[in-house]
Amino acid sequence: MTSQASTIEEAQVRILLVDDHTLFRRGLSALLSRDPLLQVVGDAADAGEALRRAEVLQPDVILLDNHLPGVNGVDALPGLREAAPGARVLMLTISEDEADLAAALRAGACGYLLKTMEGDALARAIHRAMRGESVVADEMTGKLVAVYRQAAATPSPPAEPDEAAGNGTGVLSPREHDILRGIARGDSNKLIARDLGIAETTVKIHVQHILRKLGVSSRVQVAVIAVERGLV
Repeated sequence: MTSQASTIEEAQVRILLVDDHTLFRRGLSALLSRDPLLQVVGDAADAGEALRRAEVLQPDVILLDNHLPGVNGVDALPGLREAAPGARVLMLTISEDEADLAAALRAGACGYLLKTMEGDALARAIHRAMRGESVVADEMTGKLVAVYRQAAATPSPPAEPDEAAGNGTGVLSPREHDILRGIARGDSNKLIARDLGIAETTVKIHVQHILRKLGVSSRVQVAVIAVERGLV
């Protein structure tokens, strides 16, 4: 019994809630507490408080509303990622605006979820994010595709050789380019591994190398870069 409890405790995902509505934070905390592997360790009502709490608590996941007093959630993202480098930031908002989605993903969010989703679905999304997946609400999938298409259709000046090396795309190996294309299609590591005839663990290692070389923290950012650079 002690061993099992210890295992659950070690596997718990520590969450920081950032939303300006007190009742919503309390309700969400109670909802997430149904899952023994999810633990809300703190909450904040605005960006400034969120930065301070993130730095102290170092959560695994930050659930971030976009509509905050003062500085909005998307603008607070870079600071939160700096304050808690190991945290995965998931937007949890009422906004279905395509521009908000694009801004959040480019700023480093690894997911974009809507407050209308069911509690169980939110818990599953958090666990998926902890496995390194990017999670986007079903209602936003079409808009995500539109964001990619818009990025692909926007002409950009050709990069100089040293500039290409600076953004990482110039130093990706041929195999990493193969995996990059799979990520841009939205394929899972398992599917990429099957398509390329390699082990899933090998794909995971390559994905980490790609994230590091591109200087990003999520697969969604990788996909955006791939489209913007015409790599897919």
